[in-house]
Amino acid sequence: MKRFTLFVLLLGLAASTTNAQDLLRPFYTISHKKPTYLTMKKGKEVEGTVKKIDRKKGLIEEIKIKTTDGKKKTIPVTDMKSAYLPQSGWDKMGKLDNFLSDATQWDKGLHDMDRIKKGYAFFETAKVLVKKKTRTLLMQLLNPGTCSRIKVYHDPFAKETASLGVGGVKVAGGLAKSYYISKDGKTAFRIFKKTYKEDFNKLFGDCDVVKKKYQDKKWNEFVEAVFAYNAECAK
Repeated sequence: MKRFTLFVLLLGLAASTTNAQDLLRPFYTISHKKPTYLTMKKGKEVEGTVKKIDRKKGLIEEIKIKTTDGKKKTIPVTDMKSAYLPQSGWDKMGKLDNFLSDATQWDKGLHDMDRIKKGYAFFETAKVLVKKKTRTLLMQLLNPGTCSRIKVYHDPFAKETASLGVGGVKVAGGLAKSYYISKDGKTAFRIFKKTYKEDFNKLFGDCDVVKKKYQDKKWNEFVEAVFAYNAECAK
């Protein structure tokens, strides 16, 4: 009985955090039945189902699809502008709660929010600094609704801070310890929890509102700082 009571309390605490602005949670598995939408650099949209995704060091390099007319195509990310990839039913369970409960995250019209609300993850090609080498990769955007200046991309190798759980059941996820960040359309770079204080001014130094409000430079306030920066210091 005590364990059940504690579990209910933890669920309430977890639920109370869903009203705060948050990043979309990254996904790892893709539906091979639902349609995928790939937008080429020249503007044409290709629809099909994913057959295979090739990655290097966890980051997408090309996508193999079967188009609606039955043709099989291998499309490198260098030919793409963006992609909407469908999450599998298992992977998307619970991942949209924060996003859907906060209208400020999806009412900007920057991307196709109808697709995102149906369980699609939005990816876009970006120049990314990986081990001192710049590469063009397809990156999952975690703040598609509010990314006027700072874009936060999923780091597939990010570790997480401690999560909230009871009796071996995880009821609230931890915060990732690293992300890829692009500011003002420049090459994305990786930031880490352990070096956040050193990177703080690089990210937010030109925004007095954010500098003052988040001057303690706490990693658990990083996401809030990003939302505040994009809202208060948009160009």
